[in-house]
Amino acid sequence: MAGAAAEERRLATVVASWQERPVLVVGDAMLDEWRFAESERLCREAPAPVLTLRRRISAAGGAANTAVNVAALGGRAALVAPVGADVAGDELHDCLDRAAVWDRTVSQPGRPTPVKRRMLAGNQILLREDSGGPEDALEDDGVARLLTALHCATEELRAVAAGAPITLVVCDYGLGALPSTVRAWLVANRDRYGTVALDAHDLADWRGLNPTVVTPSFAEATRLLARAAAGFAQAERGAVRGGGDLHLDHPAEADGPSELVVGAAPGGAGERPTGEVAGRSAASGPTGEPTPGEERVALTGNGLSVTGTGVTVSASAGEGVDRAVLAESRLSELRAHTGADVVAVTLDTEGAVVGGADGSPRRSHSTPVPASHAVGAGDAYLAAMTLALAAEAGLPTAAQLAQLAATITVADTGTCVCRREDLLAALGTAGEEAGHPALVGAEELTALVAEHRAAGRSVVFTNGCFDVLHPGHVRYLTQARALGDLLIVAVNSDGSVRRLKGPDRPVNPVEDRTALLAALACVDHVVIFEEDSPARLIEAVRPDVYVKGGDYPPEMVPEAPLVRRLGGQVRTLGYVPDRSTSAIIDRIRAQSHQHNPTVGESRPA
Repeated sequence: MAGAAAEERRLATVVASWQERPVLVVGDAMLDEWRFAESERLCREAPAPVLTLRRRISAAGGAANTAVNVAALGGRAALVAPVGADVAGDELHDCLDRAAVWDRTVSQPGRPTPVKRRMLAGNQILLREDSGGPEDALEDDGVARLLTALHCATEELRAVAAGAPITLVVCDYGLGALPSTVRAWLVANRDRYGTVALDAHDLADWRGLNPTVVTPSFAEATRLLARAAAGFAQAERGAVRGGGDLHLDHPAEADGPSELVVGAAPGGAGERPTGEVAGRSAASGPTGEPTPGEERVALTGNGLSVTGTGVTVSASAGEGVDRAVLAESRLSELRAHTGADVVAVTLDTEGAVVGGADGSPRRSHSTPVPASHAVGAGDAYLAAMTLALAAEAGLPTAAQLAQLAATITVADTGTCVCRREDLLAALGTAGEEAGHPALVGAEELTALVAEHRAAGRSVVFTNGCFDVLHPGHVRYLTQARALGDLLIVAVNSDGSVRRLKGPDRPVNPVEDRTALLAALACVDHVVIFEEDSPARLIEAVRPDVYVKGGDYPPEMVPEAPLVRRLGGQVRTLGYVPDRSTSAIIDRIRAQSHQHNPTVGESRPA
C-alpha cells in the first residue's frame, strides 16, 4: 500500500509540475453539436422514427477540444485555427472562453466552421451530419493572417514563459486548416518550440517536422507504412524495413465482411488507379477522419497475417497476432518515418502501444465503452501526453498519465474533457490536494515528514521571505516540487524579514504571505520560522533536496554544508529575469510618484 501511495503521489507531482505550462495548439478546430431526442412512434411517410428534440449541447471539437483539455488539465493553452464568421464559429468562441483557452483563432468570412452534428436517442447515435471540410480551402489572405496569428501567439506565449521553451501541438485532421504554406512555416520554425506533438490523419504530410511525439491511430499508422512501402521515400525502403513485410497487394481471396480496410497508399504513390477505398476515390488520399472500417482488424486463416484492401501486413508474431502486436512490431519504422522521439499508436478501446528511443514498447489498456462516450478521448490523451513530456516526465509516466486521462473522460455521452481535479481524484490524491498545502508548526511538521517518509516520499525543502508573490516565485516553486515528492516552504517571520530587508519590509504580513503560498498546488506544507536562518528546521526535516534560488553555484549556499552533512543534496534554480519582489515594489512606487508628484513616497504599513 505504501508503494502504491508513493506511486500515486509521484504521478500527482508530475501533474502539478505542468501547471500553467504554455502550449500553442494549431490545426483543424470544429464544433461538436449533440442533439438528444426521444422517439415514441414511427412516421407515416417512411419506416423511420419520429424524434422529439429534448436537449442540445455544443462543445469544442478537434484542435479546439485539444486546447480545452490542455487548459482543463492545468496548462495555459492558446489556439490558432481558422474559424468561420458564422453561428457555429460564435458558439466555438464561447466554448473557448468558458474553458479559459486563449482564443487566437482567425476569422474566415465565407468559409464555414466545420461542425459535427450528432442526433441521439437513448444515448445511441442515430446519425451524424458533417459540414465544412477540405473543399472549403483557405484564401491566400486567410493563409497570410493565419501565419501572422501563429507568429504572434508564439511570441505571446514565449513572453509568458519567461525564456522557457514553449510547447506546440499540431492537430491536422484533413479539413484544410493547415495547407502546405502553413506546414512549411511550422517545419521551418521548429526550433522556436521545445516539445512538439503531432496528431495527423496523414503523417506523411509532416515529414521534416521531427516532432517529440506522434499519436496516430492504428489506421493512420498503417497509412504511413503503406506510403513508405509504395515509395514516397525510395531511399528508405531497404534501410528502414523491419522484420515483417508490408506490401501493396490486392488479396487473391478476400476475407469477406471481416476484411481489414486500412487504406491503400494515399496521396498518389502506389495507389490503384481505379476503384474505391473505404468509400473514397483511390486517388484522393485521406480526408476528414478514418472510416470505421479502417479501425477494424481480422486475422486471415493462418493466424499470422492481416489482409486488407490494397494492403497486406504480415507479422511473425505467431498465433494470436492483433493490432497491438502489429503496432509493436512497427514502432521503430514509424519513428524513422516520422522523425519522432516517441510514437503512441492508439487502439481506441484496446488502449495504446507506445515506443521511444530505448526500443522497449509499452502497452496501456482502456475499458470498452459505447462510441458516444469516447468522442474526443484521443484529444485528452494527446493533451496529457504532451504536458507530461513537456514537464520532462519519463515516457512510462507520460504514457500512464495519458491513458488515465483518456480513460476517465468516457463516463458519459458527449465530447471528452479531462479536468485536472478528475485526474488527481483518479490518482487518489484529490483529498490530499484539498487539504494541502497546510500551514503547520515546526513540531507538527516533524511528525508529518516522518509519515511521508514512511510512505516512501522524498522531501524537498526551500525557504524565503516571499513578500510579494510573483510569477518568478511560482515557476521556482514548481521546479522545486518536481525534484521530489513533497515540497516544504519555510517562510521568514515579519521580524526576520525586517532584520534582513530593512524597516519598510515586509510589504505583506506573514499571514498573507503564507496564505498565498498555501494556495499553490505545488506546495505541500508551509512553516514559519523566527530566526534569520532556517538551520534549525533543516536539522529537524533532514531534506533529501534543499533548493535555493539564485544564479550562484550550490557550494556558495550558506546552508549547503549542513544539508550535505545530513545526507541531502543542494540545488540552485535561477531566477526569472525582471521578476523580483524588489523590482515590483520599485515599479509600484515609481508609478505612484509619477501619478502623485507632490506626494512623497510613503512606507507600506
